[in-house]
Amino acid sequence: MSEILVGTCSWTDRALLASGWYPRGSKDAEGRLRHYADRFPVVEVDSTYYALPSDRNCRLWADRTPDGFRFDVKAFSLLTGHPARQAALPADLRGEPVGPELLDTVWQRFSTALEPLRAADRLGTLLFQFPPWLSPGPRAERILAESARRAEGWPVAVEFRHPDWWREGERHRTTALLSDLGMAAVAVDTVQGLPRSMPPVAPVSVERHAVVRFHGRSPAWGTGSKEDRFRHDYSTDELAEWLPRVRSMAERADEVHVLFNNCCADAAVRAAESMARLIGSDHLGDIPVNTLAQRGV
Repeated sequence: MSEILVGTCSWTDRALLASGWYPRGSKDAEGRLRHYADRFPVVEVDSTYYALPSDRNCRLWADRTPDGFRFDVKAFSLLTGHPARQAALPADLRGEPVGPELLDTVWQRFSTALEPLRAADRLGTLLFQFPPWLSPGPRAERILAESARRAEGWPVAVEFRHPDWWREGERHRTTALLSDLGMAAVAVDTVQGLPRSMPPVAPVSVERHAVVRFHGRSPAWGTGSKEDRFRHDYSTDELAEWLPRVRSMAERADEVHVLFNNCCADAAVRAAESMARLIGSDHLGDIPVNTLAQRGV
């Protein structure tokens, strides 16, 4: 029986905090998370991309959310081949050359901090988002294999930013590669027609889970500032395009996470609410879902 969980890629984004979505009395750290978790069953933690998480925060997140809630945690930048500020590293690791030894140490600290989420059954997946310059080929496959080795036993999902991974003629090989490594594929929605546009495919590489991330359809995708790249208000028709794909994913995976990253004011939460209502309608037939519609929102 598949579950479809709908949420956003952050509950602490500055634009969301300034939008007025959080009511008075729910604007401290605890109040915000409790308010969010009353309305959505899943959220992505993106702060862990910029700095290693802390055991304390993970314990607080678990304590402040109900049973069944899921945190998808974005992997620290260094673990996916992105540059990381030295200040983001623990003091004793600053200045160390980037190589397998440093990455193993960073992974150990990253994963150890997440244990409270795992123990409380709040951990959804670890999102490994690889950079646009990682294109298909032997080097990329070695990097993926090393990542899988480090994260063995953890639920990992992989998002590619280079479109060639999901081009016609390559996508089946990509799915098979991730399946062999035990990694879930991440489907993405972006604007189409640009050199870096990601194909709107719905791959499922492992039965355990699958992920869809909606980045918005800004024409500045891949080139503009963060605000420019992700500024978009999804229409009902745009969301409805994905219903057959989400249904297909839910037929092949035990749990599907649908997450909105169009972080401009409250655009992401509004899009998530709309998608949840669509999924809760008759569009998906008899597939059971865990969405806002079931919660009466």
